[in-house]
Amino acid sequence: MTVHPKIARVTDRIRARSEASRGTYLERLAKAVSNGPVRAHLSCGNQAHAYAAMGPAKDALVAARVPNLGIVTAYNDMLSAHQPFERYPDLIRAAAAKAGVTVQVAGGVPAMCDGVTQGQPGMELSLFSRDVIALSAGVALSHNCFDAALYLGVCDKIVPGLIMAAATFGHIPAVFVPAGPMTSGIANDEKSRVRNAYAEGKASRQELMAAEMASYHGPGTCTFYGTANTNQMLMEVMGLHLPGASFVNPGTPLRDALTTAAVERAAAITALGNDFRPAGEILDERAYVNGIVGLMATGGSTNLVLHLPAMARASGVILDLQDFADLSEAVPLMAKVYPNGLADVNHFHAAGGLQFLIGELLDAGLLHPDAKTVAGDGLAAYRQEPVLSGGRLAWRDGPKTSLNEKVVRPATNPFAAQGGLKQLTGNLGRGVIKVSAVAPERQVIEAPARVFHSQDAVKAAFKAGEFTGDTVVVVRFQGPQANGMPELHSLTPTLSVLQDRGLKVALVTDGRMSGASGKVPAAIHVAPEAAAGGPLAKLRDGDVVRLDAVAGTLTVLAPDFDARAPVTVDLSANEFGIGRELFAAFRRHAGSADTGGALVL
Repeated sequence: MTVHPKIARVTDRIRARSEASRGTYLERLAKAVSNGPVRAHLSCGNQAHAYAAMGPAKDALVAARVPNLGIVTAYNDMLSAHQPFERYPDLIRAAAAKAGVTVQVAGGVPAMCDGVTQGQPGMELSLFSRDVIALSAGVALSHNCFDAALYLGVCDKIVPGLIMAAATFGHIPAVFVPAGPMTSGIANDEKSRVRNAYAEGKASRQELMAAEMASYHGPGTCTFYGTANTNQMLMEVMGLHLPGASFVNPGTPLRDALTTAAVERAAAITALGNDFRPAGEILDERAYVNGIVGLMATGGSTNLVLHLPAMARASGVILDLQDFADLSEAVPLMAKVYPNGLADVNHFHAAGGLQFLIGELLDAGLLHPDAKTVAGDGLAAYRQEPVLSGGRLAWRDGPKTSLNEKVVRPATNPFAAQGGLKQLTGNLGRGVIKVSAVAPERQVIEAPARVFHSQDAVKAAFKAGEFTGDTVVVVRFQGPQANGMPELHSLTPTLSVLQDRGLKVALVTDGRMSGASGKVPAAIHVAPEAAAGGPLAKLRDGDVVRLDAVAGTLTVLAPDFDARAPVTVDLSANEFGIGRELFAAFRRHAGSADTGGALVL
């Protein structure tokens, strides 16, 4: 089937916009590839240092006749999704030995858990950790010893940072190796109910702790469809996972078989073989459009609207918020996974998951079918699902019909005609809103503003009973330059309670909400940010603000608004404590949220 005209037009627009930067990138890539396998250019001393600890593999490494794979790992015990990676190097070494190739852990990258830092000072380092991850992976790969790289990462900033590095080292292949979601625990809506009850003082801390522990209960990705699981969808739709690898639970024979297969595939696609697939060729405009289509079709995380432009820029592709908006208009919402519905990612996977969804999108002409992937040319292989047959890994055709239409539906009968994200523009700046979980009657809010400079101040006003009428809650000075753009997810219970009381309520912020943002309308990532003198810095309490997700507008109705001078606030409290001192240069030089908020690109 031919590609949908709107998908083609957006892709052509991105290609034209990126012509110069992508051309320069490809020239650099071609030059690096032309040098041949990199180890051949290291001195004897270089190589002796690199191989000193490699024991019996030394001879093969010196001969340089077989691929040497580099592992970049984000393993730590602070992220349940990354804890399974502890045993991956041994699995990978065994698979490499069996395949007749060599492998080394090239280096580790930091990986913080946003669930631990939500509402805490450490969250102010979260976005910047993405750039640190890219830099750390760059350091690992700078040894120039590797014919392909295996990237072990799952969660929020980790995958975007690793993609930025993989694109920068785009002359070698990149295979992303996931760990999978934890098994289902307490239902996500029950967890949300207890959180809201606690915010109102109707549940004890012991009850809250019990609900949280029953929800986040074991190794693997959190089971709601937040940023981590959206990342996994992206890696598959963009062709950097093996088909069907995203949502297989940790510690299972199938999970281990997929890890082994990832090693074998990485070895097969190096320049030393006959199917060379450098990462930079895979990460073209088609891959990023396919990723955005997947984002819209699944109602994925708003954080990816921030991350995808930074990821794409690393491979010379320039994305704009208008691209997201236009693709959203063409792509139906086909999945309902919490917070957009009651199901978790395990239910989604069991109902047909990505293999059904990718097949439907391909048949509807909504994906580029000819995109290059680590599995081969074209996305057809990603219709298939992995299985163990007689103890051996095989792929079979994925479901052609949904196994639960409450969770995932065909493109011809979607949950909504358009995707889950909208661009907002107006005299308050430019931002985005996730509408897939927002009821239609709440997608237009016009109410007086209450202006705050921290989420703690919002919660204090709530506890004091100050919200008695319809309100647009404005939390400003939360952008990258102000304090690192922390997620404001801890506001979700507070705002949800106000909405449940019958008030019309919305959030407007130059900060982030979360991959778990849901039923309360939230205009986020508003740029230019207040710390850069953006329009949010002119708002006053009582100004009537109109958030119209239907028309895609964000406006203040104050007649003297344009003539006002932006306020400034004392941000010195953001400069010290919990590592903030180390990130002063990041705050000073961070890019605007609408271009990715990056420092390094």
